[in-house]
Amino acid sequence: MDKDDEILEELRKIRVSLEKAPPPVPSKGVWNEFKDFLKSYKVLGLAVAFVLGLYLGALIQAVVKDFIIPLLGLAIPGLTNLATYSVGVLKQTFGIGDFLVALITFIIVALIVFVIVKVAKKWKID
Repeated sequence: MDKDDEILEELRKIRVSLEKAPPPVPSKGVWNEFKDFLKSYKVLGLAVAFVLGLYLGALIQAVVKDFIIPLLGLAIPGLTNLATYSVGVLKQTFGIGDFLVALITFIIVALIVFVIVKVAKKWKID
């Protein structure tokens, strides 16, 4: 029986040593609460992603307007500038060129974001 009591006592010590300590109570104060907010919601990472996404969109829009649209103008005879393209319906003219440029830009941005997400998943980046 003495051996069993020693084993039980040893197991109790192991259990106590393995129990997690309670998380430290954050100190009060606006500055500390603000830092905890930034850490818990990963606001800085979100802001960086937003800024990078904003400029990526601007870069892609410039590529579409300055490179892809002129290539489309070469490929489609009679279409020199897609942004000024208009359609006449029932004695009314509708300018749809800017919409088409925005649509093409959106499709390319969506494709690039899709590729970035696929690569991030492959590299196991969360």
